[in-house]
Amino acid sequence: MKLDLRARELSSEQISHTDLIVEASGVSPHERFMLRLSAHVTALLGLHNHRPFHRDPVFLSLFVCGPFVWCAMTEGFQFQPLSQHVLWSVAFLSIALWQPLLEELLFRGIIQGHMLQPLTRWKPWIGLSMPNLLTSLFFSLAHLAGHSITWSLLVFVPSLCFGFVRDRFGSVYPSIILHAFYNVGHFLFVDGVMLFNSR
Repeated sequence: MKLDLRARELSSEQISHTDLIVEASGVSPHERFMLRLSAHVTALLGLHNHRPFHRDPVFLSLFVCGPFVWCAMTEGFQFQPLSQHVLWSVAFLSIALWQPLLEELLFRGIIQGHMLQPLTRWKPWIGLSMPNLLTSLFFSLAHLAGHSITWSLLVFVPSLCFGFVRDRFGSVYPSIILHAFYNVGHFLFVDGVMLFNSR
């Protein structure tokens, strides 16, 4: 949780820096309020990047796990194959890119970001914070709307990984990238394997 506290300190530094700029430029109190509100929302959603995550060994390890997960899924589950035109359609881009972006902003940004404030006193359990565990539970339950119970339970583990990097870096950008990577790989290599086998 130290990383979360540091993220909040940086956010308050950014906000006070914004105030100095605002005061120096002589903007109105309403504009100052809007700038402060924008800085608070950005901090809450984790839309800032404090340190480079793309070189972090934990982030890279989670990235490398993707192909192993996809291989395991092709062995244990039966999927409906997607036709070639579907793989390059707007629907595929939505599932692979837009859906991870929106889901991460909602779950790791708004929900987990909001819960990070009052739940900082909870000590992480094997590196997993209480906000991450609760958000992952909500994430799994939300998948019940369009998926089976098995599938909804299976998304709990990746959700914990996305929440872990959200906590680790104080930003949603790593979780958005991981989520999109896992979705793209699933549809290209899991459903894609079924597609090529059906030819």
